[in-house]
Amino acid sequence: MFLHLFNKLQSSSIPLMAGLSMALFASGSLQAKVSNIATEAADFAVKTYQKDMLVSLGSLVKYNTVAKAGLPSTDNPVHQAFKKELAQQAKQLGLDYTDHGYVIIIGLGDNEQRFGLITHGDIQPANAAKWAKSPFELDVTSEPGRLIGRGTEDDKGPIVNVLYAMKTIKQLNIKLKKRIELYVYMAEESDWQPLKDHIKQYSLPQMNITLDAEYPVVTAEKGYGSINITFPENKLTTKQLYISEFSGGFFGSQIPEDAQVIIENSSQQLLVDIKKRAKADDKVKYDFQQQGSRLTIKALGKSAHSSKPKDGINAISHLSQLLAFQRWPNNASGALVNFINDNLGISLYGEKFGNIAYRDDFMGEMSVQATVIKQLEHGIELNINTRRPRGKSAEQLQGEIIDVISKWQRDNQFTLADISTKVGEPFVQTKAPQINTLLNVFSHYTGIVDAKPISIGGGTNSRLFPTAVSFGPSMPGKEYSGHTEHEFITHEQFLLNLKMYTAVLVELTKA
Repeated sequence: MFLHLFNKLQSSSIPLMAGLSMALFASGSLQAKVSNIATEAADFAVKTYQKDMLVSLGSLVKYNTVAKAGLPSTDNPVHQAFKKELAQQAKQLGLDYTDHGYVIIIGLGDNEQRFGLITHGDIQPANAAKWAKSPFELDVTSEPGRLIGRGTEDDKGPIVNVLYAMKTIKQLNIKLKKRIELYVYMAEESDWQPLKDHIKQYSLPQMNITLDAEYPVVTAEKGYGSINITFPENKLTTKQLYISEFSGGFFGSQIPEDAQVIIENSSQQLLVDIKKRAKADDKVKYDFQQQGSRLTIKALGKSAHSSKPKDGINAISHLSQLLAFQRWPNNASGALVNFINDNLGISLYGEKFGNIAYRDDFMGEMSVQATVIKQLEHGIELNINTRRPRGKSAEQLQGEIIDVISKWQRDNQFTLADISTKVGEPFVQTKAPQINTLLNVFSHYTGIVDAKPISIGGGTNSRLFPTAVSFGPSMPGKEYSGHTEHEFITHEQFLLNLKMYTAVLVELTKA
């Protein structure tokens, strides 16, 4: 099946690949120096393993490896089936495979010095209704030139690239001075504790790169944080306008593209007035349904990774703004809408949230985004995702957050049922001797000269591994699709990643 799809993909991508070879794969005029053995190995990998990689990726994407609440990865049958598939692929490629439960290590060589590549096999949830085909089927036909499926960019695509980069090195009998180890962690999206526990028991490679972010090289990451606020239910018996339901969002690290509100005691005139307001918001698609005195409004924005709020359109925030023409009665839903409009609005960086907003010259702004509204038995919980650069202490931020929430309760005479905050630590890597090699390889294959390290809003496992920095798989200036409802990696980027990862492995581990 995948060979047939590959032939269709290859045929439809001839102009893309021709342009790629001119713009990206040409290296004669570039200043970046990459050894002949590395470039020859990278060329061999792409020439030899394109079809095999598609088969491999399709075999990994078919497993819905999202975490299930209350079910450890080690007891999750889908996770176990995914690991069995990985073990079979490693064996077929002549690589060794060790299963440590939450952590899988696929290796090449037996040298004392080791080089690690850090990935993850778990994924974020997917709303199947929003995909042209199943998110757990590698779709190469709906949009020619794109490999669509949950995990193609985050992080099953990079896993496949490394498997075949290692196979190339083995096939070409390239002598190594370092053992290569591919780490596949099964709970990166949900729980880092099992990885921390593994690290306490086992030694790690002396040098590492994480394949879970962006190019050219990521040396700084914002701290992941959250604010969870529960608005208690307060039953209303009134003939005035009030909000009986407000819902939206899917998971905490995704900018929500869906939100819905139900307004009671509505009228045709209200519907006309709100539709006029909606016309001023051309970023969001609204749907209105009036049934008697009940008005339902659905908002469709655009999902994105919550570390990149500018790439998305937050349906929760925009729908709340649509309703900002009045103060709403303080039941759970009405109070929630008032709180969002008072303290978040549609801004990206917390400008309305008291004194929380700040920025670092290298790491950028603090981001503050409503991501999930969860219906509880006796109220509604609002999750606000934050991404914190260096520049303020955790204690200062905690104080600023509590000040805003406390003041809002006093001003609105509304008592919240529960408040919890988490302020994650930003990460800056200062000791990574492999950076120049990574930048050279990146410049060699992309033609982007003077590439420099960058900072991202997301958090990777880099901060847990010695000297680790992130290297791809997303190109700078390109929209990251990993946490969206349209995850893909282009075919040309998939091959470019194989080239760069192969070259990097050769450059950093060859004898």
